[in-house]
Amino acid sequence: MHRAAHRTGTASGALPATLASGLPWHGRWLLDADADQPLEHLDVRGAAEVVAAQRRWTGVARRAVRAGVEPEQAFTLAHAVVARWWEQALYWEQEEVWPRRLHQLAGGSVGSRLAWWRIVGRDAAIFPEVVAVAQALLEPAMAEVAWQASGGMRPRVRGADDAFCHRMGEWVGRTWLGPELAADHGSPLNGWKGAILRARRHETGPPGWREDPWHLKREQQPATMAGQLRVMAAEAQSGGSGTRWRATVPAEQRFRITQLVDEAREQLVELRGVHSGTTAEVARTLLVHLSHSADLIDRALVHTAAAAVAAGVALEEVAAWSRLPAQELAEVLAAGEGGD
Repeated sequence: MHRAAHRTGTASGALPATLASGLPWHGRWLLDADADQPLEHLDVRGAAEVVAAQRRWTGVARRAVRAGVEPEQAFTLAHAVVARWWEQALYWEQEEVWPRRLHQLAGGSVGSRLAWWRIVGRDAAIFPEVVAVAQALLEPAMAEVAWQASGGMRPRVRGADDAFCHRMGEWVGRTWLGPELAADHGSPLNGWKGAILRARRHETGPPGWREDPWHLKREQQPATMAGQLRVMAAEAQSGGSGTRWRATVPAEQRFRITQLVDEAREQLVELRGVHSGTTAEVARTLLVHLSHSADLIDRALVHTAAAAVAAGVALEEVAAWSRLPAQELAEVLAAGEGGD
């Protein structure tokens, strides 16, 4: 079959070509024909979990239909959740499954092309976990766990021991994962859980708000293989000269900035429908969430300023953009307040 028939758009809401084609896959994971790379498929016969997950997906898709959910919608949300974990996993000391699986997909070893293989092999490597997450979110019991973990009608702040996050870690075979998930306030999982909780609390969002647990926000859609490869090519062309943010700011620092902003956003999202209750209760909820959000944004600002200065941007320019006196910003950066 011609490669043009194997187009896929997982990030934009379509099943991967391997599933969408409806054809026997014979141990081959079809790749996006739009991506500028030479491979038509990956050989997954050496990755037993991927092969087994393909068989399990059929049952998960049937369960979705019975639950009134489009299988493609369930897959898309689960894929976005796990693709985010894939990026974070670079800093998970206990993660051992994905590195091993990626080497298998690369024919034994990624060699010196780890970054390239992390892009090209991502969707096949995370497929077993995507199927597991989709299955978990279709289970009514998980909605109940989310409800109990949230405090029910008396919402409480999520802690590292959050039962929902712990259970999700168990679903993907990583009992240690719970605290990592609890600390991630920008995950698409939070949108799914938030919609479930607001429905149970009979809360409504602003006019036009789409209250669908399976709806994936545009900004949470993971980057496509084609898009990531274009960025990689552009960065290689710039030669790390400092003309591109991604080429000069370390991945860990970029991730921390994104995490802080996502956590702040989540604090503000939780304020929807807050104006009901006693004056003290509403004031307390507003002030706790607003002050926490402000602190997170302050920390994100300092991290960003530190990264910009380290990359060679003039301190005076960074200070002006930050709306801070240059001397004050210099003192903050010298004191190392960008670190957590």
